[in-house]
Amino acid sequence: MPGDHTSLTQRKPDWLRIRPPAGENYKEIKKTLRENNLHTVCEEAHCPNIHECWGGGTATIMLMGDTCTRGCRFCAVTSGHPHGLLDPLEPFKVAKVLSEWDLDYIVLTSVARDDLPDGGATHFAQTVKAIKEKRPEMLVEVLIPDFQNNVDSLKCVIEARPDVVGHNIETVERLTPTVRDRRAKYRQTLDVLANIKRLDPTRYSKSAIMLGLGERDEEIFQTLKDVREVGVDFLTIGQYLRPSQRHLKVEDYVHPKKFKEYQQWGEELGFKYVASGPLVRSSYRAGEFYIASLVRNGKGGVHGQEHANKS
Repeated sequence: MPGDHTSLTQRKPDWLRIRPPAGENYKEIKKTLRENNLHTVCEEAHCPNIHECWGGGTATIMLMGDTCTRGCRFCAVTSGHPHGLLDPLEPFKVAKVLSEWDLDYIVLTSVARDDLPDGGATHFAQTVKAIKEKRPEMLVEVLIPDFQNNVDSLKCVIEARPDVVGHNIETVERLTPTVRDRRAKYRQTLDVLANIKRLDPTRYSKSAIMLGLGERDEEIFQTLKDVREVGVDFLTIGQYLRPSQRHLKVEDYVHPKKFKEYQQWGEELGFKYVASGPLVRSSYRAGEFYIASLVRNGKGGVHGQEHANKS
């Protein structure tokens, strides 16, 4: 029976020590991205794993600029009004850059673009197709916005045949109005996740939840259950870290032992893969190794997280 996790001090505990970005791979990736005017969620969202992923030659590309039309209270990405502007060459620039890197798995995400008629779905699809043309063997995961629950937009992305389609639940239902932009609703997110499987039952789907915002254990369990019931295959569970004083404060730092317990809940609910740990994020390099092997081999089954508690 789920019980409440204990609230801890606001001072970051030892298990949340983060190394600064370093190394030649990090420098080379940053240089290439700047030269091509490309953005990554790694930088924009202040991801704590940037040293691990970039150092290992992996990055999550953020499409459609660095300005989001929404203002979620946990997110470090800039909010504003992009006024419909898109770089029509971006899909081809992304494909060219990725074809030059020694990668076999890439994640594409984006800001929310409610100013565009299709929410940017066509742009996503063009990028996936361009990558697959240059590197057919590369596995492509897309982490999409909700496209205002427009099924045609979602269909456009799925028909481009990314290998994994992700959309994040982010938090429990009670906290959603406080944590997320008012246009990002809990039930709407579940609808998007359900529609991924309805449109293509063979497509792998993925979601993520962050902890430390005041959620209760029974709410966490219910969220995992809700996400699994709409057919989601892969789940990541991580600790919310406050990007700045303007953002929501951390209510508690969840102990790694609790993350292990949440991982077990997810496995028992039937997720094919659960990555659960303080520094785990929705685009998580350690998890991608397993997901890549599953996608390539077409195998199912519940899998643990040998790497998911790395910090």
